Amino acid sequence: MRTATIELHKEELGFSAGHFTIFSATDREHLHGHNYQVQVGFYILIAHNGMAFDYRFYNTKIQALCEKLDRRFLLAGQSPYLRIEETQDGIIAHFNTEKIPFLKRDVVILPIVNATIEELSHWFLQQLLRNIKEITRHSIQGITVRVANGPGQSGVAEWKALPTGVEPVLPP
Repeated sequence: MRTATIELHKEELGFSAGHFTIFSATDREHLHGHNYQVQVGFYILIAHNGMAFDYRFYNTKIQALCEKLDRRFLLAGQSPYLRIEETQDGIIAHFNTEKIPFLKRDVVILPIVNATIEELSHWFLQQLLRNIKEITRHSIQGITVRVANGPGQSGVAEWKALPTGVEPVLPP
């Protein structure tokens, strides 16, 4: 069977978001933002009709994930150094001795350890792998997700299918 890699990296596969990187229990960046770009590569088996799946399916799925993060502030919900408190009026991020207030509508709390491109690439990968039957139906043998926050700087996460008959292990 022939194989190929399909790469999706259209302009609409991006989002603008605020964040701060946490370096230690007492050191973090100032609040700031980036215009992120998302690129996804699918290593596929080519079917008898010369394709594996309709690319629009994943283009739409990735766009929806980007829209969820667009124009929001990203908080790392699993950081050992950040405590997130939801109040009636909003969200308060507690870091060291600081209380950083946000409106609920402006924040996305992600199941990540730090708001970095490395973690964001894994988050996107996990979202794409949520339905392993769909991945199998589309003859996808591997996925590479690249999240860039500027030219020349990106984080990459990868997944490869196991040989036939072996249960896939999804990222945590």
